[in-house]
Parts: sequence; structure tokens; C-alpha cells
Amino acid sequence: MNYPSPQMNLNMNFSQRCVVDSLSLPWQTADSPLIKQRRIERVGEANGQGNETGVGAIRSTRILQFAPGATLDAPLHNAEEEILVLEGQFSDEQGNYGPGLFLKNPPGLSSAIVSDAGCTLFVKQRQPDKTSNPNARDCARVAVDTVNAAWRPGLIAGLSVLPLHEYGTEHTAMVRWAPETWFSPHRHYGGEEIFVVEGVFEDEHGRYPAGTWIRSPHLSQHQPFSREGCLILVKVGHLPETDG
Repeated sequence: MNYPSPQMNLNMNFSQRCVVDSLSLPWQTADSPLIKQRRIERVGEANGQGNETGVGAIRSTRILQFAPGATLDAPLHNAEEEILVLEGQFSDEQGNYGPGLFLKNPPGLSSAIVSDAGCTLFVKQRQPDKTSNPNARDCARVAVDTVNAAWRPGLIAGLSVLPLHEYGTEHTAMVRWAPETWFSPHRHYGGEEIFVVEGVFEDEHGRYPAGTWIRSPHLSQHQPFSREGCLILVKVGHLPETDG
């Protein structure tokens, strides 16, 4: 089977809607022999075979699977990194992170990762800065236990929302949809990105079971709903302002 080369861009046309069933993607070697990955989007060169922790990897979204005992030695993050723990647990110098833990590491943080029992992670690395001013970068570290946190009622009955992080026009949150919940049509300034964690998310364009990643461009419109109920990770306001 042929895999993308370390230099190949993947799903980087921000003017087009993109839907990826991550569970159907092949596992590839990642940052060590005990770590595998499913690449969802990426741009920039990797450092070595599959390694995306170096300064050459400009942007990537992927699923990482750590085998029991896997370690990742103190990568230096030259831009922000976001992690959602899907299964298992990993640890770094600042704590232990189990299922449902959302973590955002700021630029410049160096942190070794170890997973004694193994884990599966949804990881976004090196997201584009939203300002040309290097002194106005987002330098906050965020850790949210989404399982035990206090959720808020959403804009309509059937929705529960847990805000995770905000910076400028960018907003990241977990949203839980009760069965038979329907939302009104709306547009997203700065685009929208969704990862379906549980259940089935839907809109007029299709049906998206757990493991589906959806990226919609600037000013795109849809009418989302969920017949069965679902849990999704949502990021809005962070994509380039393309012409669509």
C-alpha cells in the first residue's frame, strides 16, 4: 500500500469542505516504533520517518495510538498543540491524562510523554497563528477534564456545551447532542472543524459516525442535527478567510 511521503500535503485546501472517516485510514509509523498514526490533514515536512514533532511540521491533525510502554521524548512545540484523550492514559511532567481530558500546550513548551498502559489521542499540532504580532501569541496552557467538568445548557433544548478554550475569533468546545436534537441553519465566520467522539452527528450534507472529522470553510452554512445523539469536539473561527 502506498502512503503519503513526509513532504506531501494532505487535505489542505481550506476553501473546500472536507470529510474524513478516520477509522478507515491506514495506520502508519509515527514518532517511535511503539506509536502509530492516522493522518487526517497535514502540511510541511516531517523530521525523519513519520516524525512530526520537529520544527518542519507546520500543521497536522491526526489520531495517535501509543502501545503500552510507548514514550515520546520531550518534543519542543514551536506552535500550539491540542490533545483530546479518546482511550487510555498518558502522562507528562505536569500530570496524568485519562479519557476525555482536553489539553492545549502553548508554543515553546517541551514535554516528554509516556503511556504505561497505552492510549489513543486526537492531536492537532502547529495551528496557524491568527496575528502577525509575535508578542500577541496565545501562550496559555489549558487542561480540562471533560468527563467531570460542569457543562452548560446550549442555545437550544437538547444541547449541552463545555467551553474549552477561546482566543481572538477562535472558540473550542465539547458539545453533547441529545437524541432528536435539531439546530437552525447558520454560517461560521472563520470556518468550523468537528471531530465526532461518540454517536452520530448529521446535517443536510450527510451522516457522520464516531471517528469522522469535518472541516467546513469560512462562511460555510449548514443545519446540524442528531437523531441518535452524539458528542463532538468543535473548533470555530480559526480557518483562513478564503473566497469559498
